Amino acid sequence: MRLAILMALWALPILAETDTVQLPSNTEAAPDRWRIPVGIWQRYDNPASRGTETPYKQAPQLWDPYLQSKLKGDLPIFRQDIFMNVTAFSISEFEARSLPKPSGVSTERPNSSEFYGRGDELFYSNNFGLRVDVFRGETAFKPVEWLVRLEPVMNINYTKVEERNILYPNPQRGTDRFRDFVALQEGFLELHLRDLSPNYDFLSSKWGLQSFNADFRGFVFTDTDLGARVFGNADNNHWQYNLIIFDKREKDTYSGLNSFQSRDQYVLVANVYRQDFFAKGYTAQISFLANLDQGNIHYDRNGNIVRPAPLGDVRPHNLDVYYLGWNGDGHIGRLNISHAFYQAFGTDEYNGLAGQRTEINAQMAALELSCDKDWLRPKLSLFYASGDSNAEDNKATGFDTILDNPNFVGGPFTYWVRQGFNLGGTGVALKQPGSLVPNLRTSKTQGQANFVNPGVLIAGLGLEAELTPKLRALVHANYIRFVNTSAIEVALLDRNIREEIGWDFSLGFVYRPLLTDNIIVLAGIGVLIPGGGFRDIYKTAPTPVAGVSSGGGDVDPAYYSGVVSVTLTY
Repeated sequence: MRLAILMALWALPILAETDTVQLPSNTEAAPDRWRIPVGIWQRYDNPASRGTETPYKQAPQLWDPYLQSKLKGDLPIFRQDIFMNVTAFSISEFEARSLPKPSGVSTERPNSSEFYGRGDELFYSNNFGLRVDVFRGETAFKPVEWLVRLEPVMNINYTKVEERNILYPNPQRGTDRFRDFVALQEGFLELHLRDLSPNYDFLSSKWGLQSFNADFRGFVFTDTDLGARVFGNADNNHWQYNLIIFDKREKDTYSGLNSFQSRDQYVLVANVYRQDFFAKGYTAQISFLANLDQGNIHYDRNGNIVRPAPLGDVRPHNLDVYYLGWNGDGHIGRLNISHAFYQAFGTDEYNGLAGQRTEINAQMAALELSCDKDWLRPKLSLFYASGDSNAEDNKATGFDTILDNPNFVGGPFTYWVRQGFNLGGTGVALKQPGSLVPNLRTSKTQGQANFVNPGVLIAGLGLEAELTPKLRALVHANYIRFVNTSAIEVALLDRNIREEIGWDFSLGFVYRPLLTDNIIVLAGIGVLIPGGGFRDIYKTAPTPVAGVSSGGGDVDPAYYSGVVSVTLTY
Protein backbone atom coordinates (compact mmCIF):
# COMPACT_ATOMS: atom_id res chain seq x y z
CA MET A 1 0.00 0.00 0.00
CA ARG A 2 2.82 2.41 0.91
CA LEU A 3 4.52 1.66 -2.41
CA ALA A 4 1.38 2.52 -4.40
CA ILE A 5 0.97 5.82 -2.56
CA LEU A 6 4.61 6.76 -3.22
CA MET A 7 4.24 6.00 -6.96
CA ALA A 8 1.07 8.15 -7.16
CA LEU A 9 2.81 11.07 -5.46
CA TRP A 10 5.72 10.73 -7.87
CA ALA A 11 3.36 10.86 -10.92
CA LEU A 12 1.45 14.00 -9.85
CA PRO A 13 3.99 16.53 -11.22
CA ILE A 14 4.06 14.70 -14.53
CA LEU A 15 0.25 14.76 -14.85
CA ALA A 16 0.17 18.43 -13.93
CA GLU A 17 2.56 19.27 -16.74
CA THR A 18 0.54 17.30 -19.32
CA ASP A 19 -2.52 19.59 -19.91
CA THR A 20 -3.19 18.55 -23.52
CA VAL A 21 -3.91 15.21 -25.10
CA GLN A 22 -1.21 13.98 -27.40
CA LEU A 23 -2.65 13.42 -30.88
CA PRO A 24 -1.19 11.28 -33.62
CA SER A 25 0.92 13.21 -36.06
CA ASN A 26 -1.56 12.80 -38.94
CA THR A 27 -4.55 14.35 -37.07
CA GLU A 28 -5.69 17.91 -36.40
CA ALA A 29 -7.64 19.25 -33.42
CA ALA A 30 -11.07 20.81 -34.09
CA PRO A 31 -12.77 23.23 -31.65
CA ASP A 32 -16.16 21.53 -32.17
CA ARG A 33 -17.86 19.16 -34.58
CA TRP A 34 -19.35 22.03 -36.61
CA ARG A 35 -15.89 23.03 -37.82
CA ILE A 36 -14.65 19.62 -38.92
CA PRO A 37 -13.35 20.38 -42.43
CA VAL A 38 -14.01 18.41 -45.59
CA GLY A 39 -10.88 16.88 -46.98
CA ILE A 40 -9.18 18.72 -49.79
CA TRP A 41 -9.62 16.96 -53.08
CA GLN A 42 -9.66 17.81 -56.75
CA ARG A 43 -12.32 16.84 -59.24
CA TYR A 44 -10.06 16.29 -62.25
CA ASP A 45 -6.52 15.04 -62.75
CA ASN A 46 -5.93 17.44 -65.61
CA PRO A 47 -3.03 19.71 -64.53
CA ALA A 48 -4.61 22.62 -66.42
CA SER A 49 -7.59 22.60 -64.05
CA ARG A 50 -5.50 22.45 -60.91
CA GLY A 51 -6.54 25.14 -58.44
CA THR A 52 -9.83 25.87 -60.23
CA GLU A 53 -11.81 22.66 -59.58
CA THR A 54 -11.75 22.32 -55.80
CA PRO A 55 -15.44 22.01 -54.87
CA TYR A 56 -15.07 22.36 -51.09
CA LYS A 57 -13.21 25.24 -49.48
CA GLN A 58 -12.18 24.90 -45.88
CA ALA A 59 -12.53 28.10 -43.88
CA PRO A 60 -15.95 29.51 -42.88
CA GLN A 61 -16.69 32.97 -44.26
CA LEU A 62 -19.10 35.39 -42.60
CA TRP A 63 -20.56 36.97 -45.75
CA ASP A 64 -20.17 34.23 -48.36
CA PRO A 65 -23.61 32.61 -48.95
CA TYR A 66 -22.00 29.41 -50.25
CA LEU A 67 -19.62 28.72 -47.34
CA GLN A 68 -20.22 28.01 -43.68
CA SER A 69 -21.32 31.10 -41.79
CA LYS A 70 -22.81 32.04 -38.44
CA LEU A 71 -25.31 34.21 -40.34
CA LYS A 72 -27.05 31.25 -41.96
CA GLY A 73 -27.18 28.66 -39.21
CA ASP A 74 -24.12 26.61 -40.13
CA LEU A 75 -22.20 27.37 -36.95
CA PRO A 76 -23.52 27.97 -33.43
CA ILE A 77 -23.51 31.50 -32.06
CA PHE A 78 -23.71 30.33 -28.44
CA ARG A 79 -22.78 27.04 -26.79
CA GLN A 80 -23.07 24.13 -29.21
CA ASP A 81 -26.76 24.22 -30.13
CA ILE A 82 -27.98 27.83 -30.50
CA PHE A 83 -27.89 29.16 -34.05
CA MET A 84 -28.89 32.23 -36.02
CA ASN A 85 -30.14 32.43 -39.60
CA VAL A 86 -30.34 35.88 -41.22
CA THR A 87 -32.08 36.32 -44.59
CA ALA A 88 -32.26 39.60 -46.47
CA PHE A 89 -34.58 39.84 -49.46
CA SER A 90 -35.91 42.26 -52.01
CA ILE A 91 -38.97 41.55 -54.18
CA SER A 92 -39.36 44.06 -57.01
CA GLU A 93 -42.35 44.03 -59.33
CA PHE A 94 -43.05 46.22 -62.33
CA GLU A 95 -46.33 45.90 -64.19
CA ALA A 96 -47.93 47.55 -67.20
CA ARG A 97 -51.64 46.79 -67.65
CA SER A 98 -54.87 47.93 -69.20
CA LEU A 99 -58.25 47.82 -67.47
CA PRO A 100 -61.76 49.08 -68.23
CA LYS A 101 -61.77 52.45 -66.44
CA PRO A 102 -64.32 55.25 -66.07
CA SER A 103 -63.22 58.63 -67.38
CA GLY A 104 -64.38 60.31 -64.18
CA VAL A 105 -65.90 63.65 -63.30
CA SER A 106 -63.00 65.58 -64.80
CA THR A 107 -61.35 63.82 -67.73
CA GLU A 108 -57.58 63.83 -67.93
CA ARG A 109 -57.45 63.82 -71.74
CA PRO A 110 -59.61 65.00 -74.62
CA ASN A 111 -61.81 62.46 -76.39
CA SER A 112 -62.28 60.41 -73.19
CA SER A 113 -65.63 61.87 -72.23
CA GLU A 114 -67.44 58.58 -72.70
CA PHE A 115 -68.18 56.64 -69.55
CA TYR A 116 -65.17 54.34 -69.94
CA GLY A 117 -61.91 56.16 -70.60
CA ARG A 118 -58.30 55.17 -71.11
CA GLY A 119 -57.35 52.22 -68.95
CA ASP A 120 -53.55 51.96 -69.25
CA GLU A 121 -51.69 51.79 -65.94
CA LEU A 122 -48.11 51.51 -64.73
CA PHE A 123 -47.45 49.96 -61.34
CA TYR A 124 -44.26 49.42 -59.35
CA SER A 125 -43.90 47.77 -55.96
CA ASN A 126 -40.89 46.73 -53.90
CA ASN A 127 -40.75 44.81 -50.63
CA PHE A 128 -37.50 45.04 -48.68
CA GLY A 129 -37.30 42.57 -45.82
CA LEU A 130 -34.96 41.18 -43.20
CA ARG A 131 -35.72 37.83 -41.54
CA VAL A 132 -33.83 36.87 -38.38
CA ASP A 133 -34.23 33.39 -36.87
CA VAL A 134 -32.60 32.44 -33.58
CA PHE A 135 -33.14 28.81 -32.62
CA ARG A 136 -31.92 25.91 -30.56
CA GLY A 137 -31.63 22.44 -31.99
CA GLU A 138 -29.75 20.30 -34.46
CA THR A 139 -32.15 20.78 -37.37
CA ALA A 140 -30.40 18.31 -39.64
CA PHE A 141 -31.58 15.51 -37.36
CA LYS A 142 -34.68 16.69 -35.51
CA PRO A 143 -37.10 19.64 -35.22
CA VAL A 144 -35.93 22.75 -33.39
CA GLU A 145 -36.50 22.91 -29.64
CA TRP A 146 -37.43 26.58 -29.91
CA LEU A 147 -37.22 29.29 -32.54
CA VAL A 148 -37.77 33.06 -32.49
CA ARG A 149 -38.38 34.90 -35.77
CA LEU A 150 -38.60 38.60 -36.54
CA GLU A 151 -39.28 39.83 -40.08
CA PRO A 152 -39.74 43.56 -40.65
CA VAL A 153 -40.75 44.52 -44.20
CA MET A 154 -40.78 47.91 -45.92
CA ASN A 155 -42.92 48.42 -49.03
CA ILE A 156 -42.77 51.24 -51.54
CA ASN A 157 -45.22 51.41 -54.44
CA TYR A 158 -46.02 53.77 -57.28
CA THR A 159 -49.07 53.86 -59.57
CA LYS A 160 -49.63 55.92 -62.72
CA VAL A 161 -53.01 56.01 -64.52
CA GLU A 162 -54.46 58.03 -67.41
CA GLU A 163 -57.79 59.11 -65.94
CA ARG A 164 -58.73 61.10 -62.86
CA ASN A 165 -60.96 59.81 -60.08
CA ILE A 166 -59.17 56.46 -60.23
CA LEU A 167 -56.59 56.88 -57.48
CA TYR A 168 -58.29 59.60 -55.45
CA PRO A 169 -61.91 60.63 -54.85
CA ASN A 170 -60.80 64.23 -55.52
CA PRO A 171 -59.94 64.65 -59.26
CA GLN A 172 -57.64 67.58 -58.45
CA ARG A 173 -55.09 65.25 -56.85
CA GLY A 174 -53.92 63.95 -60.22
CA THR A 175 -53.19 60.62 -61.86
CA ASP A 176 -50.18 59.21 -60.00
CA ARG A 177 -49.57 58.07 -56.45
CA PHE A 178 -46.54 57.10 -54.34
CA ARG A 179 -46.93 55.28 -51.03
CA ASP A 180 -44.72 53.51 -48.49
CA PHE A 181 -45.43 51.35 -45.48
CA VAL A 182 -43.39 49.52 -42.83
CA ALA A 183 -44.68 46.45 -41.02
CA LEU A 184 -43.57 43.65 -38.77
CA GLN A 185 -44.83 41.00 -41.15
CA GLU A 186 -43.69 37.98 -39.16
CA GLY A 187 -42.82 37.71 -35.48
CA PHE A 188 -43.39 34.45 -33.64
CA LEU A 189 -42.11 31.97 -31.10
CA GLU A 190 -42.04 28.28 -32.03
CA LEU A 191 -41.89 25.77 -29.20
CA HIS A 192 -41.27 22.05 -29.53
CA LEU A 193 -43.77 20.29 -27.25
CA ARG A 194 -42.67 16.66 -27.43
CA ASP A 195 -41.27 13.87 -29.59
CA LEU A 196 -43.76 11.14 -30.45
CA SER A 197 -41.47 8.43 -31.79
CA PRO A 198 -37.77 7.54 -32.16
CA ASN A 199 -38.04 8.75 -35.79
CA TYR A 200 -38.74 12.31 -34.62
CA ASP A 201 -42.46 12.36 -35.19
CA PHE A 202 -43.24 15.44 -33.14
CA LEU A 203 -45.75 17.91 -31.75
CA SER A 204 -44.92 21.63 -31.90
CA SER A 205 -46.58 25.01 -31.48
CA LYS A 206 -46.18 28.46 -32.98
CA TRP A 207 -47.37 31.75 -31.44
CA GLY A 208 -47.46 35.16 -33.12
CA LEU A 209 -47.44 36.69 -36.60
CA GLN A 210 -46.94 33.76 -38.97
CA SER A 211 -47.59 32.58 -42.53
CA PHE A 212 -50.03 29.79 -43.31
CA ASN A 213 -51.53 28.22 -46.43
CA ALA A 214 -54.62 26.07 -45.88
CA ASP A 215 -54.22 23.89 -49.00
CA PHE A 216 -51.84 23.00 -51.81
CA ARG A 217 -52.85 25.77 -54.25
CA GLY A 218 -54.05 28.62 -52.01
CA PHE A 219 -57.69 28.34 -53.11
CA VAL A 220 -59.45 29.46 -49.91
CA PHE A 221 -57.07 30.87 -47.32
CA THR A 222 -53.41 31.89 -47.38
CA ASP A 223 -52.17 34.70 -45.18
CA THR A 224 -49.58 36.05 -42.77
CA ASP A 225 -51.35 37.08 -39.58
CA LEU A 226 -51.52 36.89 -35.80
CA GLY A 227 -52.26 33.32 -34.77
CA ALA A 228 -51.72 30.38 -32.43
CA ARG A 229 -50.86 27.08 -34.10
CA VAL A 230 -50.35 23.48 -33.00
CA PHE A 231 -48.86 21.16 -35.63
CA GLY A 232 -47.00 17.92 -35.99
CA ASN A 233 -46.70 14.58 -37.74
CA ALA A 234 -46.99 10.84 -37.10
CA ASP A 235 -46.20 7.43 -38.60
CA ASN A 236 -42.78 8.37 -40.00
CA ASN A 237 -44.21 11.62 -41.39
CA HIS A 238 -46.97 9.88 -43.34
CA TRP A 239 -49.45 12.02 -41.40
CA GLN A 240 -49.22 15.78 -40.89
CA TYR A 241 -51.76 17.93 -39.09
CA ASN A 242 -52.46 21.56 -38.19
CA LEU A 243 -54.80 23.39 -35.84
CA ILE A 244 -54.56 27.17 -36.01
CA ILE A 245 -56.66 30.17 -35.07
CA PHE A 246 -56.01 33.67 -36.39
CA ASP A 247 -57.05 36.99 -34.87
CA LYS A 248 -56.70 38.90 -38.11
CA ARG A 249 -55.05 42.31 -38.38
CA GLU A 250 -56.13 45.19 -40.58
CA LYS A 251 -54.11 45.33 -43.82
CA ASP A 252 -52.59 48.41 -45.39
CA THR A 253 -54.63 49.52 -48.41
CA TYR A 254 -51.73 49.87 -50.84
CA SER A 255 -49.16 47.25 -49.80
CA GLY A 256 -51.36 44.56 -48.24
CA LEU A 257 -48.97 44.35 -45.26
CA ASN A 258 -50.16 43.93 -41.68
CA SER A 259 -50.90 46.69 -39.22
CA PHE A 260 -51.22 46.11 -35.47
CA GLN A 261 -54.96 46.92 -35.42
CA SER A 262 -57.39 44.03 -35.00
CA ARG A 263 -60.20 43.83 -37.56
CA ASP A 264 -62.53 41.67 -35.42
CA GLN A 265 -62.27 38.68 -37.72
CA TYR A 266 -61.29 35.20 -36.58
CA VAL A 267 -60.25 32.34 -38.84
CA LEU A 268 -59.94 28.75 -37.62
CA VAL A 269 -58.25 26.04 -39.72
CA ALA A 270 -57.89 22.34 -38.94
CA ASN A 271 -56.43 20.00 -41.54
CA VAL A 272 -54.85 16.58 -41.87
CA TYR A 273 -52.52 15.37 -44.64
CA ARG A 274 -51.79 11.75 -45.55
CA GLN A 275 -48.83 10.92 -47.79
CA ASP A 276 -49.04 7.89 -50.11
CA PHE A 277 -52.77 7.81 -49.46
CA PHE A 278 -53.73 5.13 -51.96
CA ALA A 279 -50.76 5.43 -54.33
CA LYS A 280 -47.14 6.25 -53.66
CA GLY A 281 -46.48 9.89 -54.47
CA TYR A 282 -50.07 11.07 -53.88
CA THR A 283 -50.92 13.16 -50.79
CA ALA A 284 -54.53 13.62 -49.65
CA GLN A 285 -55.86 16.35 -47.36
CA ILE A 286 -59.12 16.98 -45.53
CA SER A 287 -59.76 20.32 -43.89
CA PHE A 288 -62.22 22.39 -41.92
CA LEU A 289 -62.17 26.20 -41.94
CA ALA A 290 -64.29 28.75 -40.11
CA ASN A 291 -64.52 32.45 -41.01
CA LEU A 292 -66.09 34.45 -38.16
CA ASP A 293 -66.18 38.03 -39.43
CA GLN A 294 -67.70 40.51 -37.00
CA GLY A 295 -69.49 43.33 -38.77
CA ASN A 296 -68.11 46.85 -38.32
CA ILE A 297 -67.58 50.02 -40.34
CA HIS A 298 -64.17 50.59 -41.85
CA TYR A 299 -62.70 53.01 -44.43
CA ASP A 300 -59.50 52.42 -46.40
CA ARG A 301 -56.65 54.93 -46.69
CA ASN A 302 -58.35 56.51 -49.72
CA GLY A 303 -61.39 57.35 -47.60
CA ASN A 304 -63.58 54.75 -49.34
CA ILE A 305 -65.84 52.53 -47.28
CA VAL A 306 -64.78 48.87 -47.46
CA ARG A 307 -66.94 47.40 -44.66
CA PRO A 308 -69.84 47.02 -45.16
CA ALA A 309 -69.83 46.95 -48.96
CA PRO A 310 -71.68 49.95 -50.46
CA LEU A 311 -73.87 47.69 -52.58
CA GLY A 312 -77.65 47.61 -52.22
CA ASP A 313 -78.88 48.20 -48.68
CA VAL A 314 -75.77 49.15 -46.69
CA ARG A 315 -75.55 48.13 -43.04
CA PRO A 316 -72.94 46.38 -40.84
CA HIS A 317 -73.38 42.62 -40.67
CA ASN A 318 -71.69 39.52 -39.27
CA LEU A 319 -70.55 36.54 -41.34
CA ASP A 320 -70.29 33.03 -39.91
CA VAL A 321 -69.05 30.79 -42.72
CA TYR A 322 -67.66 27.24 -42.56
CA TYR A 323 -65.78 25.23 -45.18
CA LEU A 324 -65.29 21.49 -45.57
CA GLY A 325 -62.52 20.63 -48.02
CA TRP A 326 -60.95 17.63 -49.72
CA ASN A 327 -57.69 18.22 -51.60
CA GLY A 328 -55.07 16.09 -53.25
CA ASP A 329 -51.71 16.64 -54.90
CA GLY A 330 -49.04 14.36 -56.34
CA HIS A 331 -48.87 11.67 -58.97
CA ILE A 332 -50.47 8.32 -59.66
CA GLY A 333 -48.05 6.48 -61.88
CA ARG A 334 -47.09 8.89 -64.66
CA LEU A 335 -50.19 11.04 -64.22
CA ASN A 336 -49.72 14.18 -62.12
CA ILE A 337 -52.92 15.23 -60.37
CA SER A 338 -53.96 18.19 -58.25
CA HIS A 339 -57.56 18.61 -57.17
CA ALA A 340 -59.73 20.43 -54.63
CA PHE A 341 -63.35 20.49 -53.52
CA TYR A 342 -64.89 22.83 -50.93
CA GLN A 343 -68.40 23.04 -49.52
CA ALA A 344 -69.21 26.38 -47.87
CA PHE A 345 -72.15 26.80 -45.50
CA GLY A 346 -73.25 29.24 -42.82
CA THR A 347 -75.09 32.56 -42.54
CA ASP A 348 -74.67 36.16 -43.61
CA GLU A 349 -76.53 38.27 -41.05
CA TYR A 350 -77.54 40.80 -43.72
CA ASN A 351 -76.47 40.77 -47.36
CA GLY A 352 -76.88 44.23 -48.88
CA LEU A 353 -77.52 43.01 -52.42
CA ALA A 354 -80.16 40.50 -51.32
CA GLY A 355 -81.53 42.98 -48.79
CA GLN A 356 -81.98 40.31 -46.09
CA ARG A 357 -80.34 37.59 -44.03
CA THR A 358 -79.02 34.80 -46.26
CA GLU A 359 -78.20 31.12 -45.78
CA ILE A 360 -74.95 30.15 -47.49
CA ASN A 361 -74.65 26.98 -49.56
CA ALA A 362 -71.86 27.20 -52.14
CA GLN A 363 -69.28 24.92 -53.75
CA MET A 364 -65.87 25.11 -55.41
CA ALA A 365 -64.05 22.42 -57.42
CA ALA A 366 -60.70 22.36 -59.21
CA LEU A 367 -58.78 19.74 -61.16
CA GLU A 368 -55.42 19.81 -62.91
CA LEU A 369 -54.04 16.83 -64.83
CA SER A 370 -50.60 16.72 -66.40
CA CYS A 371 -48.02 14.24 -67.64
CA ASP A 372 -44.27 14.72 -67.93
CA LYS A 373 -42.70 13.97 -71.29
CA ASP A 374 -38.97 14.56 -71.00
CA TRP A 375 -38.66 18.35 -70.57
CA LEU A 376 -42.33 19.11 -71.35
CA ARG A 377 -45.40 19.02 -69.10
CA PRO A 378 -48.77 19.54 -70.85
CA LYS A 379 -51.68 20.40 -68.53
CA LEU A 380 -55.45 20.30 -68.51
CA SER A 381 -57.16 22.53 -65.92
CA LEU A 382 -60.76 22.97 -64.78
CA PHE A 383 -62.04 25.38 -62.14
CA TYR A 384 -65.61 25.86 -60.95
CA ALA A 385 -67.06 28.22 -58.33
CA SER A 386 -70.84 28.13 -57.95
CA GLY A 387 -72.92 31.23 -58.71
CA ASP A 388 -76.13 32.66 -57.27
CA SER A 389 -79.11 32.16 -59.59
CA ASN A 390 -81.39 34.55 -57.66
CA ALA A 391 -79.64 37.47 -56.01
CA GLU A 392 -82.78 38.72 -54.27
CA ASP A 393 -83.80 35.64 -52.26
CA ASN A 394 -82.47 34.40 -48.91
CA LYS A 395 -80.19 31.75 -50.45
CA ALA A 396 -76.56 32.73 -51.06
CA THR A 397 -75.09 30.14 -53.44
CA GLY A 398 -72.14 32.01 -54.99
CA PHE A 399 -68.80 30.69 -53.71
CA ASP A 400 -66.34 33.08 -52.07
CA THR A 401 -63.03 32.61 -50.25
CA ILE A 402 -61.58 33.96 -47.03
CA LEU A 403 -58.30 35.29 -48.47
CA ASP A 404 -57.06 33.38 -51.51
CA ASN A 405 -53.85 33.52 -53.52
CA PRO A 406 -54.24 30.74 -56.10
CA ASN A 407 -51.48 29.20 -58.17
CA PHE A 408 -53.69 27.72 -60.88
CA VAL A 409 -54.57 28.04 -64.61
CA GLY A 410 -51.41 30.05 -65.28
CA GLY A 411 -50.93 31.67 -61.89
CA PRO A 412 -49.15 35.05 -61.82
CA PHE A 413 -49.04 35.50 -65.60
CA THR A 414 -52.74 34.96 -66.36
CA TYR A 415 -54.66 38.19 -66.91
CA TRP A 416 -57.85 36.96 -65.23
CA VAL A 417 -56.02 35.74 -62.11
CA ARG A 418 -53.72 38.72 -61.80
CA GLN A 419 -56.07 41.66 -62.36
CA GLY A 420 -59.01 43.12 -60.49
CA PHE A 421 -61.94 44.91 -62.14
CA ASN A 422 -64.13 47.60 -60.59
CA LEU A 423 -67.82 47.14 -61.22
CA GLY A 424 -68.40 50.63 -62.59
CA GLY A 425 -69.62 53.08 -59.94
CA THR A 426 -71.10 50.48 -57.59
CA GLY A 427 -68.28 50.80 -55.02
CA VAL A 428 -67.31 47.12 -55.31
CA ALA A 429 -65.08 45.11 -57.63
CA LEU A 430 -66.26 42.49 -60.06
CA LYS A 431 -63.13 40.51 -59.11
CA GLN A 432 -60.16 41.08 -56.83
CA PRO A 433 -56.49 40.98 -57.96
CA GLY A 434 -54.78 37.68 -57.33
CA SER A 435 -58.01 35.70 -57.23
CA LEU A 436 -60.07 33.35 -59.38
CA VAL A 437 -63.58 34.12 -58.15
CA PRO A 438 -65.74 37.14 -59.15
CA ASN A 439 -67.15 37.89 -55.69
CA LEU A 440 -68.41 41.52 -55.85
CA ARG A 441 -66.58 42.54 -52.66
CA THR A 442 -64.88 45.84 -51.92
CA SER A 443 -61.41 44.53 -51.15
CA LYS A 444 -59.66 41.18 -50.97
CA THR A 445 -57.81 42.13 -47.78
CA GLN A 446 -60.09 44.71 -46.12
CA GLY A 447 -63.59 43.80 -47.29
CA GLN A 448 -65.95 41.01 -46.27
CA ALA A 449 -66.70 37.84 -48.20
CA ASN A 450 -69.83 37.98 -50.38
CA PHE A 451 -71.69 34.82 -51.36
CA VAL A 452 -74.21 36.56 -53.61
CA ASN A 453 -72.02 36.57 -56.71
CA PRO A 454 -71.98 35.20 -60.29
CA GLY A 455 -69.50 32.35 -59.84
CA VAL A 456 -67.10 31.29 -62.58
CA LEU A 457 -66.17 28.36 -64.83
CA ILE A 458 -62.63 28.16 -66.28
CA ALA A 459 -61.33 25.52 -68.69
CA GLY A 460 -57.69 25.72 -69.66
CA LEU A 461 -54.81 24.09 -71.50
CA GLY A 462 -51.23 24.73 -70.50
CA LEU A 463 -47.66 23.73 -71.15
CA GLU A 464 -44.59 23.95 -68.94
CA ALA A 465 -41.22 23.58 -70.64
CA GLU A 466 -37.84 23.24 -68.95
CA LEU A 467 -35.92 25.00 -71.72
CA THR A 468 -32.65 24.86 -69.79
CA PRO A 469 -31.76 24.02 -66.17
CA LYS A 470 -32.02 27.76 -65.52
CA LEU A 471 -35.01 28.76 -67.68
CA ARG A 472 -38.61 27.51 -67.53
CA ALA A 473 -41.47 28.65 -69.80
CA LEU A 474 -45.22 28.53 -69.06
CA VAL A 475 -47.96 28.87 -71.69
CA HIS A 476 -51.69 28.86 -70.90
CA ALA A 477 -54.96 29.36 -72.76
CA ASN A 478 -58.18 29.61 -70.73
CA TYR A 479 -61.84 29.97 -71.60
CA ILE A 480 -63.78 31.82 -68.86
CA ARG A 481 -67.49 32.37 -68.25
CA PHE A 482 -69.82 33.30 -65.41
CA VAL A 483 -72.01 30.55 -63.95
CA ASN A 484 -74.97 32.89 -63.43
CA THR A 485 -75.20 36.66 -63.89
CA SER A 486 -78.16 37.40 -61.58
CA ALA A 487 -76.02 39.20 -58.97
CA ILE A 488 -74.40 41.44 -61.62
CA GLU A 489 -77.77 42.21 -63.19
CA VAL A 490 -79.20 43.30 -59.83
CA ALA A 491 -76.12 45.39 -59.04
CA LEU A 492 -76.16 47.17 -62.42
CA LEU A 493 -79.95 47.25 -62.84
CA ASP A 494 -79.49 45.56 -66.21
CA ARG A 495 -81.21 42.25 -67.01
CA ASN A 496 -79.22 41.59 -70.19
CA ILE A 497 -75.78 40.44 -68.99
CA ARG A 498 -74.48 37.37 -70.79
CA GLU A 499 -72.28 34.66 -69.22
CA GLU A 500 -69.19 34.68 -71.45
CA ILE A 501 -66.18 36.51 -69.99
CA GLY A 502 -63.76 35.65 -72.79
CA TRP A 503 -60.46 34.01 -73.68
CA ASP A 504 -57.31 34.45 -71.64
CA PHE A 505 -53.86 33.76 -73.12
CA SER A 506 -50.59 34.02 -71.18
CA LEU A 507 -46.89 33.39 -71.64
CA GLY A 508 -44.36 33.52 -68.80
CA PHE A 509 -40.74 32.72 -68.03
CA VAL A 510 -38.98 31.85 -64.78
CA TYR A 511 -35.22 32.35 -64.82
CA ARG A 512 -32.78 31.33 -62.08
CA PRO A 513 -29.32 32.39 -63.30
CA LEU A 514 -27.45 30.85 -60.35
CA LEU A 515 -29.45 27.59 -60.31
CA THR A 516 -30.50 28.56 -56.77
CA ASP A 517 -33.23 30.76 -55.33
CA ASN A 518 -30.83 33.63 -54.60
CA ILE A 519 -31.92 35.33 -57.83
CA ILE A 520 -35.31 34.61 -59.44
CA VAL A 521 -36.57 36.58 -62.43
CA LEU A 522 -40.17 36.25 -63.62
CA ALA A 523 -41.38 37.89 -66.82
CA GLY A 524 -44.62 37.35 -68.67
CA ILE A 525 -47.65 38.76 -70.43
CA GLY A 526 -51.35 37.96 -70.29
CA VAL A 527 -54.09 39.00 -72.70
CA LEU A 528 -57.86 38.89 -72.22
CA ILE A 529 -60.08 38.92 -75.31
CA PRO A 530 -63.47 40.01 -73.92
CA GLY A 531 -66.57 37.90 -74.49
CA GLY A 532 -70.21 38.92 -74.55
CA GLY A 533 -70.68 39.14 -70.78
CA PHE A 534 -67.59 41.27 -70.25
CA ARG A 535 -68.72 43.60 -73.02
CA ASP A 536 -72.22 43.86 -71.56
CA ILE A 537 -70.80 44.97 -68.19
CA TYR A 538 -68.22 47.46 -69.40
CA LYS A 539 -70.11 49.20 -72.16
CA THR A 540 -72.99 50.17 -69.86
CA ALA A 541 -72.92 52.89 -67.25
CA PRO A 542 -73.81 51.55 -63.78
CA THR A 543 -77.03 52.52 -62.02
CA PRO A 544 -78.71 53.80 -65.22
CA VAL A 545 -81.71 56.09 -64.93
CA ALA A 546 -84.89 54.98 -66.72
CA GLY A 547 -85.36 56.82 -70.00
CA VAL A 548 -81.80 58.20 -70.02
CA SER A 549 -79.12 56.88 -72.37
CA SER A 550 -76.08 55.47 -70.60
CA GLY A 551 -73.66 57.09 -72.99
CA GLY A 552 -70.68 54.76 -72.87
CA GLY A 553 -68.91 53.00 -75.67
CA ASP A 554 -67.76 49.48 -76.37
CA VAL A 555 -64.84 47.87 -74.53
CA ASP A 556 -61.36 47.47 -76.00
CA PRO A 557 -60.82 44.48 -78.30
CA ALA A 558 -58.22 43.13 -75.86
CA TYR A 559 -56.77 43.93 -72.45
CA TYR A 560 -53.18 43.18 -71.46
CA SER A 561 -50.90 42.86 -68.46
CA GLY A 562 -47.13 42.56 -68.61
CA VAL A 563 -45.08 41.89 -65.49
CA VAL A 564 -41.41 41.65 -64.56
CA SER A 565 -40.53 40.51 -61.05
CA VAL A 566 -37.06 40.16 -59.54
CA THR A 567 -36.50 38.40 -56.22
CA LEU A 568 -33.10 38.76 -54.57
CA THR A 569 -32.34 36.68 -51.48
CA TYR A 570 -29.21 36.57 -49.36
